[in-house]
This record gives sequence, structure tokens and C-alpha cells, in this order.
Amino acid sequence: MTQRIETWKRAKSKPVADCRVFRVREDTCERESDGMEATFFVIENPDWVNVVALTRDEKVVLIEQFRHGVEAIGLEIPGGIIDENESPEAAARRELKEETGYSSNNFIFLGKTLPNPALQNNALYHFLAADCEKTSETSFDEHESIAARLVPLSEIENLVGNESINHSHVLACLLKFELYRKMRLKK
Repeated sequence: MTQRIETWKRAKSKPVADCRVFRVREDTCERESDGMEATFFVIENPDWVNVVALTRDEKVVLIEQFRHGVEAIGLEIPGGIIDENESPEAAARRELKEETGYSSNNFIFLGKTLPNPALQNNALYHFLAADCEKTSETSFDEHESIAARLVPLSEIENLVGNESINHSHVLACLLKFELYRKMRLKK
């Protein structure tokens, strides 16, 4: 027996806050089965990208940067906001170059995930940048302070296991990358 999942239809919506990199809206929704009303809050974000950047000698280009939410420096992969009228791949190429100075002519789309569909309306696009090379200096946004770090691919699993890499968006991309690698080995 299959249980029916209740759905909600947005009846009205109003902005609550504009926080520079995201907005918050309040939705009044009606449950479709019985018309019951409820209020939900949604964080409106632009879509994001992140990149597993791999050099020819199988080193992953990681970044370290301060994260205000947890007030600590995190170990992550390059990524950021997709600008208006920019494709996900163009954003991935731009973010990789801005944050690390590395670039690649071999970008592979790994898939997309939903960062937090309970509260957010955006998607996160994951890419592999193979055969990366250092081609320029970094070019940070005014609020960024980032250090690039090369780590052998063989050490990534340990960094995830010991929670040195603990950002959920990074973990999602690393999983997509690992699935991609396994599929290539099967061919």
C-alpha cells in the first residue's frame, strides 16, 4: 500500500529580509488535500557551483578560508555563486581561477544537488576540473581571504574521515566525483 504524500500550494508570498547574498520570504500555503493554511519561510539563494580540481599528478586543489557561521577556518574545494546570466560551467571555471589561480580545459559535469530543500530554493552544480595547472594569480572578492593547498588524491578519504573536510557541500561533490571515478573504472 502506497501512502499519499501531502503537497502544499503557495497562496501568497511576501519578502521578509534582503541579506545581500540571500533573501528570505514568507509563504502562506494551503495543503491541497483539505485547504489547511500554514506559514513557511524560504531562503532564496542564487545557484552555486563547486569544483574538484585535480592536477595531472593527481593532487586535489583545496582551499582554506574563514567561515563566519562557525567562526573557524575550513578546508574545502573551490566554489561560489553563479552570477546572473552565467552558466554553471562558466561559474565553475571563474571560481576555480579566482580562488586558486588554477585553470583547466577539461571540465566534467558531475551532477547537481539541492543544498537544503526544506528551507532553500537553490541548486548546487558539481564539476571535476581535470589536468589543472596554475595559470594566474588569485583574484578574491573583497570579503574573501583564501589559501590554496595541494593534497594528494589518496589523502582525501582520510581528510573526510577525520573531519578536516566537513562542509556538506564539499562532501556532496566529493561523493559525485567518487561515483564518476567508479563508473569510469567499470567501462
